[in-house]
Amino acid sequence: MNNYYELIYEGKAKKVFSHDDADKVIIEFKDDATAFNALKKAKFEGKGKLNCLISARIFEILVKKNIPTHFLKLKNENTMIAKKIKVIPLEIVLRNTAYGSLCKQTTIKAGTLLAKPLIDIYLKNDDLNDPLITKERIELMNIISPKELDLIIDSTLKINVILKSFFKNIQLQLVDFKLEFGFDSKNNILLGDEISPDNCRLWDLNQKNDTIVSLDKDRFRNDLGGLIEAYSEINRRINDFI
Repeated sequence: MNNYYELIYEGKAKKVFSHDDADKVIIEFKDDATAFNALKKAKFEGKGKLNCLISARIFEILVKKNIPTHFLKLKNENTMIAKKIKVIPLEIVLRNTAYGSLCKQTTIKAGTLLAKPLIDIYLKNDDLNDPLITKERIELMNIISPKELDLIIDSTLKINVILKSFFKNIQLQLVDFKLEFGFDSKNNILLGDEISPDNCRLWDLNQKNDTIVSLDKDRFRNDLGGLIEAYSEINRRINDFI
């Protein structure tokens, strides 16, 4: 990245730089992989590029379906230009199938298809290990208004319908995913962050005997190997479909 642009923020997987337009930012995707609140770390060459390309394609699909997002365009293969947003410190997790923390915290068996999507909301705070949080606590902490939270939940449900259908078309089961939102300069709520195998659980539907084959960050979390191969396969299927 040209030194002309100021580094505004660096997270686990991305760097955010200033742009000539004060209402825009440049987002550079890193090759770093982290899990368990960054207790587990590694670097995979080409991961940033794949997540950037996958995210861009999915944002384009959502924009066509009238979902307000921060995405504007790709700058290059691992960098995108986006609207500058003030990130809301909440992580919205939608679950279609029981897996991961839901099964560790309840008696629901892994792989159970949920009768309706479950939305879990987490406080985005590394020091507190991103705890599960209630609507009442969100209101108590004055993070956003109940009306704004309802808008985010409604948007998440709409995004789920779009993404489930899209991924099914490329033989992937959307198990669950995490979204982040933020306010733009006009106080509109926009979908931010990324949508990639880093924050979606995606299972390959081209398997027999109900074998679970993860094509997402679980390959890193669970030491399954083949992370770049899995992300490359998702990118290939998206490009073949689009």
